[in-house]
Amino acid sequence: MQNYVFVLDTNKAPQNPVRPAEARLLLTQKKAAVYKRFPFTIILKAAMPEVEPAPVQLKVDPGSKTTGMVLVQDGKVVWAAELTHRGQAIKDALQARRAIRRGRRNRHTRYRQARFANRTRPKGWLPPSLKSRIDNLETWFVRLFKLCNLTAISMELVRFDTQLMQDAEVSGVEYQQGELQGYEVREYLLEKFGRKCCYCGAMDVALEIEHIIARSRGGSNRVSNLCTACHKCNQDKGNQTVQEFLKNKPEALKRVLAQAKAPLKDAAAVNSARWATWRMFERTGLPVEVGTGGRTKFNRIGQAYPKAHWIDAACVGESGTPVQLSPGHHPLLIKAMGRGTRQMCRMDKYGFPRTSAKAAKRVFGFQTGDLVKTIVPDGKKQGTHIGRVAVRAIGSFRVGKIDGIAHRHCQLIQRVDGYDYLSPSPVRLAAIPPTAKADGFPAGGS
Repeated sequence: MQNYVFVLDTNKAPQNPVRPAEARLLLTQKKAAVYKRFPFTIILKAAMPEVEPAPVQLKVDPGSKTTGMVLVQDGKVVWAAELTHRGQAIKDALQARRAIRRGRRNRHTRYRQARFANRTRPKGWLPPSLKSRIDNLETWFVRLFKLCNLTAISMELVRFDTQLMQDAEVSGVEYQQGELQGYEVREYLLEKFGRKCCYCGAMDVALEIEHIIARSRGGSNRVSNLCTACHKCNQDKGNQTVQEFLKNKPEALKRVLAQAKAPLKDAAAVNSARWATWRMFERTGLPVEVGTGGRTKFNRIGQAYPKAHWIDAACVGESGTPVQLSPGHHPLLIKAMGRGTRQMCRMDKYGFPRTSAKAAKRVFGFQTGDLVKTIVPDGKKQGTHIGRVAVRAIGSFRVGKIDGIAHRHCQLIQRVDGYDYLSPSPVRLAAIPPTAKADGFPAGGS
């Protein structure tokens, strides 16, 4: 099943989303027109009786690389998307700029005083790579707010509840036998060790929580002393130290010790920006429900849903316990591409200009990145082509991978908005026994 289609009335006020078949019928009968391609929205051509649209809840599962977003109406997911961020690309660009500036400053040119110590950062400052994640979420909140009757927001505030994992009451046998508490530790360890046995690397097997230093040898229950292991490795290791167990595998020993001490980079990124994301949603004036990653996983497994970013978003918080997903749902894949650059001209490897200053952004009414449709009547490029356009001042454009298409053959589909879109294969909701634990963990722990 595809996402529902957003509907606007003649005054561009949001109405109830409709099924794709209903939208197709309205378009065929000329009662509506396409307003926007992504997300797909239609606008009615004639005034309809005023009906108060049903309330819609936006649910968000913020991630370091990909964020899941869903819209829930009457307990059912009507629209889903996965937003891929560009935080790493921003970090790489800033580091490249930093290297060029340092190289230029250190050459035998006139002295330029360093300026790294004469700037102040405002309260709540975040690195640009993290700020971009929040900006992406704010952009999509504003867009969805204009397309449906948003009345509430639900978000995952923390990926792992570190305070819950360190609590003395949970640090004992509770971390294995508890319900929601155990999910916090399990999810943390699965992310940390890549959902595989840390000793032999086995995947897609039942994993158990294992003490790196056995309790009988003085090991503690802290998460820094825990790892994931298959049943065979767990039994073979017994109460040996990891050095004794892996004495014939020096590379595996080095990897396990390094991995046990290494922090989770992605989890750190999400935790660093979580309160800024929450404050951004709070400023909207809508009620905001929060939950933890452990709660999300608990809800997902209890409803026998598979792992996916948008499904995690649907299961966020207390409201994620009874949520209905349609089999074979197609979430919209959204990728942040940026909105161009402020750089006036390109630099060579030494930091000197190698191109002239920018000309006008739009050429013959088109801008690089616009989604266009071209109908070429004759010649080598005869046919219909759809894709992103790269403009040139001479009027000969590149559409997708087809170069040399005249601007007069191009028809605008949607303006560039800083994002790219793709509809993936449907997600099949396979049945999972409600009593089973996720990711291979047995019901009773290790």
